[in-house]
Amino acid sequence: MRAVVLNEVPSTPVVAEVDTPGPEAGEVLVKVAASSVNGIDGAVAAGFLQGMMEHRFPLVLGKDFAGTVEALGEGVEGYAVGDAVFGVVMKPFLGTGSLAEYVTVPAVHGLARIPQGLSVTDAGVLGVAGATAFDSLAALDVSVGETLLISGATGGVGALAVQLAAARGARVIATARPGAPAGFVTGLTGAEVQVVDYTGDLAAQVRALTPEGVDTALHLAGDGAALAGLLRPGGRIASPLGLTKDALADSGVTDITVHSIMADPNAQTLQALAGQVVSGALRIPLAATYPLAQAPKAFAAFGAGKLGKLAITLS
Repeated sequence: MRAVVLNEVPSTPVVAEVDTPGPEAGEVLVKVAASSVNGIDGAVAAGFLQGMMEHRFPLVLGKDFAGTVEALGEGVEGYAVGDAVFGVVMKPFLGTGSLAEYVTVPAVHGLARIPQGLSVTDAGVLGVAGATAFDSLAALDVSVGETLLISGATGGVGALAVQLAAARGARVIATARPGAPAGFVTGLTGAEVQVVDYTGDLAAQVRALTPEGVDTALHLAGDGAALAGLLRPGGRIASPLGLTKDALADSGVTDITVHSIMADPNAQTLQALAGQVVSGALRIPLAATYPLAQAPKAFAAFGAGKLGKLAITLS
C-alpha cells in the first residue's frame, strides 16, 4: 500500500510503498478515506519523540483517520465489515499510522462510527484536534461569563476550542496575527471573540480587556509561563504542550491550577464531537485538502502555519 513514511528521524516525510497490515486480535483493519496532519506528526518527523516512544521503521505517520472497516481481528465485537468509522490511532508505539491506504486500530479505544450527516473528510480531521479541545475545556470547566484566553487559536485545536468555549457561554480572548488570521478566528462562531496580537505587547492587550486577569487559559502555543502570568489569582490553565505546575513555580507564577492535558479520544468523546458537527453547533475549520501523493506539501504548509486543519484524502 501507499503510505507517508519516515525511514529515519529526523527526516522529511515521503510517500512510499509498504506492506499492507493485517488486524491482530482485538483490532479492525480500516480502509482509509481521509486523514490529517497534526502536531505530533511534525514532532515525530523532527525527531522530538526519540526516547519517549518506540519507533518502528519504516514508520508510517498519522493519527486521525476516517474510512470503512475492511476486516476484523479475532474477538472484535460491535463492528462489521463495511461500517463507516473514524477516530485516532491509539497504540503504545509509532510506526503503523493512518496516513496510508490502510490502518489497523484497536476496536475498543479511539474508534467510533461516522454518523449520517458527517462527511468522511470532516471525520478524518476531527479526532485529535477535537478530543484535545474537548478535554482541555472539560478540565478547565469553563462556565458562563468566565474569560478564557486561548493561545494558538488559528490551529486546528484552537479553532475548535474557540467554538466549544463560546458555546459554553465563555468570553473568549484569542491570540492571532492581524489580518487574515484574526479574521479567521472571529469568523469561527456567531459569538463575539476578542482577538489580541501576540506579536505585540500581549500582556498589555489582555490587561486592557481584563484588568484583574483572565479566569482561565488554554496553552496551545507560545510561552506557557507568560500566558499563566495573565491569570487572576486562583485561575486555571490547561496545556497539552507539557506545561507543569513545577515549571510555573520556577518562573514565579503561583496560586493557579495547572491541568496537563493528554487527550483521550474515546468513543463517547468522538461521538459527542461528531454530533455537534452534524447539528451545526461545531464547524470543522478545514483549510485545505491534499491527495496522498501530495502529503509532503501538506506537511510543508502545516510547518508554515497554515490556518485551520489540513486534510489528506485517499478516495
